[in-house]
Amino acid sequence: MKKGTLIVGAIVVLLVAFFAFYMIDVDVTQEAELPDVDVSVEGGQMPEVDADVGSIEVGTETEQVTVPDVDVSVESEEVDVEVPSIDVQPAGE
Repeated sequence: MKKGTLIVGAIVVLLVAFFAFYMIDVDVTQEAELPDVDVSVEGGQMPEVDADVGSIEVGTETEQVTVPDVDVSVESEEVDVEVPSIDVQPAGE
C-alpha cells in the first residue's frame, strides 16, 4: 500500500511539472540592465516580459458505457454516465 502511494505521488509531481512548463509561455521583451555603481548608485531596470498562459476548461459529458447488471446474473447493459471532460489550450496557440 505504501509503495502504491509513493508511485501515485511521483506521478502527480511529474504531471504538475509537465503542466508548469507546458501551460506557460514567457517571452522576454526587454533585457535586464544592472545598475551603474559609482560613489552614487543609479537605479537599474527590470526586464519587461509578456506571459501567455494556457487555459483549461473542465466540464462533464454524457458517455455511454457498459456496466454490469445489478442482478446476480452476469449480463450487462449500456447506460449513460456523466464523465469529466478537460479541454486544454496551451499558451501561444
